[in-house]
Amino acid sequence: MLQNKANPTINKSTGLPRKRFYRARAHSNPLSDSHFPVPLSPSHVDYSLHYPQLFPSSDRSDGSKKIEFADIGCGFGGLLISLSTLFPETLMIGMELRDKVTEYVKERILGLRVANPGQYQNVSVVRTNSMKYIPNYFEKGQLSKMFFLFPDPHFKEKNHRRRVISPHLLDEYAYVLKVGGIIYTITDVEELGEWMKSCLQIHPMFEPLSETELDADPVVKLLSTATEEGQKVARNGGQTFQAVYRRIKPASQENS
Repeated sequence: MLQNKANPTINKSTGLPRKRFYRARAHSNPLSDSHFPVPLSPSHVDYSLHYPQLFPSSDRSDGSKKIEFADIGCGFGGLLISLSTLFPETLMIGMELRDKVTEYVKERILGLRVANPGQYQNVSVVRTNSMKYIPNYFEKGQLSKMFFLFPDPHFKEKNHRRRVISPHLLDEYAYVLKVGGIIYTITDVEELGEWMKSCLQIHPMFEPLSETELDADPVVKLLSTATEEGQKVARNGGQTFQAVYRRIKPASQENS
């Protein structure tokens, strides 16, 4: 508590970080070179740094459970925090390029762990460029859910290659998603919503969830309510455009 009193970035009453000290540009250029450590392979990801209560040692040779949910461009971590208590037995991680925002999410998780003993031990965040380094973090078929909430629309056609959903990136996402795993996307930009839906629709390894499945999935309800961006859209009476797709085996592999 003495540390919190001396640290203006921490709220004295809640022990959580004050967001105004961690503000950053809304988006970053994912094609620029950034300098941060990247694991050589998924086996080099140190789980003890992310989930110290669950993994006291960096040695994971016992084949213990692995990260299953990845929130790509996790922002201030609203979705992760909601998912952590909804799926308390599932390891999840947010991947964020902006350093100040990543630091905020780290402090937020640490504060929640202190305030709620035994909770939020299954959630973490890492500063990285997910458009470049997804295969460094996850093995083939490791993930069961991936989230892309309110990504940068990159309006100019010459910048569409920076979009986090694209045909060639979906190849990578299909690699790390297990069969039956789900990609969740949402945006308040109609053109981007159509782009993401189109990319998923034409990809041979994804199929849309049915309306019945969407209604039954508790995660779908969080897409527009759990994040700062979603709440802002709701306050302004804006529209959102979702595309939720399942990883499948392509028809050519059905009998293999």
